[in-house]
Amino acid sequence: MKQVSLAVKVREKSGKSAAKKLRQQGWIPGIAYGRLKEPVSLEIPEKEFSKLLQGAAGANVIINLSIEAAAGKALNKTALIKEIQQHPLSREVLHVDFREISLTEVIKVNVPIVAKGEAVGVKMDGGVLDHSLWELEVSCLPAQIPDKIEVDVSGLKIGGSIHVREVTPPAGVKILTDPEVSVFSVKHPTEEVVPEAPAEGEVAEPEVIREKKAEEGAPAETAPAKEAAKPAAAPAKEKEAKTG
Repeated sequence: MKQVSLAVKVREKSGKSAAKKLRQQGWIPGIAYGRLKEPVSLEIPEKEFSKLLQGAAGANVIINLSIEAAAGKALNKTALIKEIQQHPLSREVLHVDFREISLTEVIKVNVPIVAKGEAVGVKMDGGVLDHSLWELEVSCLPAQIPDKIEVDVSGLKIGGSIHVREVTPPAGVKILTDPEVSVFSVKHPTEEVVPEAPAEGEVAEPEVIREKKAEEGAPAETAPAKEAAKPAAAPAKEKEAKTG
């Protein structure tokens, strides 16, 4: 496992406003949890920490923290990154938690598990590789933490699977995850269900029509009354019976 160095400072002020001001000045608020001592609040240089993350393989890089305290005193700790809090949209690092470790004591960590090769069931039969477990919990000495654990999936056929018990860890590493959990499997391709087209000459009913039909049985609205019949023409005036 790769080791890197990072110089940080003891953080004197706490609270949201202090943390916000710290970030504006190019520092990240953080904390280092000790093995036997009280946690130490930290100020972490944002540029150096970003470089560290870009060069590190995963979150299990061993960090040699040089903590600058008051009066120029320095405190050294060997640590792993415990948690990184990021803004959900900008991905800006908001806070970092470190976990102090001893290089001579076995620890538990999570390690990424990745597929190696292309499954025959995918390549030859059009199946789909299902990667159902992305990390394994392992125990080992810090210097033996693997960056990742690779699993050869090239022999997997459709319906086949690889469980945790079939994964071979590197020397000195013990897998703690439930051995019966499936890691990889190859499944039949999902068939897309295409709705049937209407028969020739048949027109699909619009939704509004179906809704109207669903309301059938409800009392129909009274039709508007027909126009009242026009009054009969006034009787013609009687012709004058008198002649010349």
